[in-house]
Amino acid sequence: MDAQSRGRSDGIDPADQWVLNPQTGDYELRLNHSGGDSAGRSQASGPRIPNRRRPVRDGGGERRGTARDGNGERPGPARDGHGSVPRREVPGQRSRRSANAPRNQEGSGHGETPGRRSRKAPKARRKKALLWTGGTMAFVLVGLSVGGYALYQHFNSNLSTIDIGSAGNKNVINANAPLNILIIGTDKRTGKGNEGYGDKGSTGHADTNILFHVSKDRTNATALSIPRDMITDIPDCTAKQPDGSEKVIPGTPGVRFNVSLGQEDRNPGCTMDTVEEITGLRPDHFMMVDFNAVKELSTAVGGVKVCLAKPVKDKDSHLDLPEGEHKIQGEDALAFVRTRHSFGNESDLDRIKVQQQFIASMIRQMQSDDTLTSPTKLFKLADAATRALTVDPGIGSGKKLMALAQELSKVDTKNITFTTVPVKDNPAEKVKATVVLDTAKADPLFAMMREDTSLTEVKAQKKAAKSKQNALLKGTKAAAADVRVDVYNGGKIGGAAQTTVAWLQNNEGVLKSSNKANAPAKIDKTTLEYAPNQADQARALAAIMGLPGSALKKGTTDAEGLQAMVLTLGADFKGAGIPIMGPAKVPDGIQQANADKAECAK
Repeated sequence: MDAQSRGRSDGIDPADQWVLNPQTGDYELRLNHSGGDSAGRSQASGPRIPNRRRPVRDGGGERRGTARDGNGERPGPARDGHGSVPRREVPGQRSRRSANAPRNQEGSGHGETPGRRSRKAPKARRKKALLWTGGTMAFVLVGLSVGGYALYQHFNSNLSTIDIGSAGNKNVINANAPLNILIIGTDKRTGKGNEGYGDKGSTGHADTNILFHVSKDRTNATALSIPRDMITDIPDCTAKQPDGSEKVIPGTPGVRFNVSLGQEDRNPGCTMDTVEEITGLRPDHFMMVDFNAVKELSTAVGGVKVCLAKPVKDKDSHLDLPEGEHKIQGEDALAFVRTRHSFGNESDLDRIKVQQQFIASMIRQMQSDDTLTSPTKLFKLADAATRALTVDPGIGSGKKLMALAQELSKVDTKNITFTTVPVKDNPAEKVKATVVLDTAKADPLFAMMREDTSLTEVKAQKKAAKSKQNALLKGTKAAAADVRVDVYNGGKIGGAAQTTVAWLQNNEGVLKSSNKANAPAKIDKTTLEYAPNQADQARALAAIMGLPGSALKKGTTDAEGLQAMVLTLGADFKGAGIPIMGPAKVPDGIQQANADKAECAK
């Protein structure tokens, strides 16, 4: 018997008992089909599903919960003179407590006031909260409404966490900043039927990797695939060991990206550090899964639609499907995303494109009414997702994942763009087996993401915000010889302040620039602080350095005498002469796919 019906003699799936409360717009649990009270009915075991209640507000407008006694339990409400407890329920709903247990206070503790106007049923909420995870391709949307399932305790027991020390963000989200989530699909052979995939005996390498970047205003997102066979430098990292100790793992130059995980006891924090080293984007959180996730999640959603431009019969993955559209799940879904030799030029890069198509289709399936209006599918999907996930402690509970999902729900599917880190064949190899970063294409793409520039057109308010920032760049510019600036290094490149000053003086004619060595603290983004009467100098230096409008920090008082502006180089600084500001649109030759459009695998 599965976890959803465990302990029930009638075989009814609890997920089938969620019904829509027209007064609140939320799903609530109703286990009594007869419509009467069945509080004496056995609850047995299984996940405890709390009833949905609205928070009570005190006289000051602040939310407050029901008071608890000294043992942390909620006391039962006071009864009226007739011994009854005023309650307002959805017809047929029953308490999760036993018949003898005290009931929680509902609402404010008062019944409906005679003559009080009934609350108008709200419009249906957007039920498109994203919860990204994945198997080998790893990336899935779990549909949860804002007031949807509150199965926190059940989901908590499903989740696994890995302590990544100082890597990532200890908070779930920062509402005033972009959000970066690293999705890692490992090649670890766990679970029945997975013997034919991945590397035998692997500790779990970073087989498939997607950096999911959500814009600060939550209007758009970019899903950046990172090829596992890309040769890169893995930086030093500190990994927590099972006994609680910390191990400093020396960096390794010139190796495949996938060994940033598993090799030499590296944990997901090391993979996060490697991603930041490559892109300049710091991941806030990670989500990691193995092969089973694709099978379980595709089954939980009722299958994923895919399209083949030609018939496929792959001897390695055992995928055997004719040309045309199909709905696949389980083993077929895993075989589809693992197939390499039947698509394109049989490279991992072509497999990445197929995986992106599968993910986009799954997102559309999650967004469909067939999924969003089915409590059974929603429950099974959330249950399967949390069982498949290993995450960092910052999102390591059902409640934290719900908060993350609600934040991601603000992104419209049409503004989610898939792309891949631009790479080219490794020139050091005669037999092409690995790739290297194509910096000419990659640097502008990474700069766009760091500057929060969407790869798709989004609504006007974001453009208005950008225009306000970029207005600082417009106006007269001082001559290079009149620009006076002190340069500090707050980034990761040693000696960056000195090399920048040398470049400014020798190449750009900014003779009044001074090297002030290291900044007091490291910063993520380069900034230029200036006084109002130095605006023309700031615009000139911004043009020379390729600074975005967001880097300019205008003061409130004018500079006096020979006071210099202050340029602090951040982690986004890649070298003297390399513009920090990303292009306004995607450079030519960058592969893109939109989550809202269906494509056929070729």
